[in-house]
Amino acid sequence: MTLPSGRSGLLLVISSPSGAGKTTLARRLAGEFDLHFSVSYTTREPRKDEVQGEDYHFVSPERFAQMVEGRQFAEWAMVHGNQYGTSMATVNTSLANGGDCLFDVDYQGGRQIRRLWPAESVLCFILPPSMGELERRLRQRATDTSDAIERRLAMAHEELAHYGEYDYLVVNDNLDQAYAKLRAIYVAAGCTRVRNDALAQALLREAATRTPCPKP
Repeated sequence: MTLPSGRSGLLLVISSPSGAGKTTLARRLAGEFDLHFSVSYTTREPRKDEVQGEDYHFVSPERFAQMVEGRQFAEWAMVHGNQYGTSMATVNTSLANGGDCLFDVDYQGGRQIRRLWPAESVLCFILPPSMGELERRLRQRATDTSDAIERRLAMAHEELAHYGEYDYLVVNDNLDQAYAKLRAIYVAAGCTRVRNDALAQALLREAATRTPCPKP
């Protein structure tokens, strides 16, 4: 599905503590709409079934450092002992083409994207229904050691403390209901006056030059 043309592009940032479901929700939204999913660069090792270039661009710490030095990232941060970054070229290309771009990043990344593109950015934070449920999901995922899970739960407290930097909060208790809310946020964000100002101005110019139909 595509949104109406003639409006400026937006940057939709989705963040959450690890295990709250942001990636599942983000990929579902990208799959329904003509929405570019920004694939992050990371220095961590791939998990089982993760695909290079689809889930992440997996690079060495040395390559990541070179990209930082070359100012190739719109945002980057150290998360859970690994580095993650968003390509500056990806964002600029998307906006230049009038398209929308979706980011699955932490609060540090969301903050940096908003600092660079304040008018284009819409930030949504996905909340778990409880910390107990968040822990259950992380353990059920079975991709981390017990020590790694404890670190993620400790980090969740810090991440939740930044919810006030976001425009919208969505509780992911039921996946379909959470998706319906996220979808509504995206559609509404594309309908704001500022984002559609160029289209309205074009219609005004067309109306001003319109030749009236002759009377019968």
